[in-house]
Amino acid sequence: MIVFDLACDKGHVFEAWFKDSATFERQAKRGQVACGLCGSAKVSKAPMAPRIATRKGAAPVPAPTQADTASPEAAPGVPADAPAAPPAAFANSPEAAKAAQLMKELSELRRHVEKNCEHVGPRFAEEARKMHYGEAKKRNIYGDATDADAKSLNEEGIEFSRVPWMPRHDS
Repeated sequence: MIVFDLACDKGHVFEAWFKDSATFERQAKRGQVACGLCGSAKVSKAPMAPRIATRKGAAPVPAPTQADTASPEAAPGVPADAPAAPPAAFANSPEAAKAAQLMKELSELRRHVEKNCEHVGPRFAEEARKMHYGEAKKRNIYGDATDADAKSLNEEGIEFSRVPWMPRHDS
């Protein structure tokens, strides 16, 4: 197994796992590898740092972020019906355009929240409670909440929203 940093023609960078380098080359040539953000099948290997073991004999094992593409060359143990990225036919479909627009809107939402709200990190539930019960000044906040935190805030009638946080592509 090998993981590559890939880049599409729109500049999005993402990771994908392959059996070997030749498998990536075959699948990319066939248009079977596509960007998960915009659906573009025009992808190439992006520059990437080598993975270096931290202790003698230890090989780094990065956590997978994307499954292998559906093909006979997929890695052992990965279901053949678990695509890594949308098929090439998806690249020019209305669904791809909708997905790209949604990703853009979620990225804009993130920028707006970061610019206009106070980041309270893992203290989100605590701060939301303080504001709800009048123990702290009401203000716009964002941060991290576990599923248990969200459930308990909801049960207490405290209004909040969970938003899928898009990764930055400018860092």
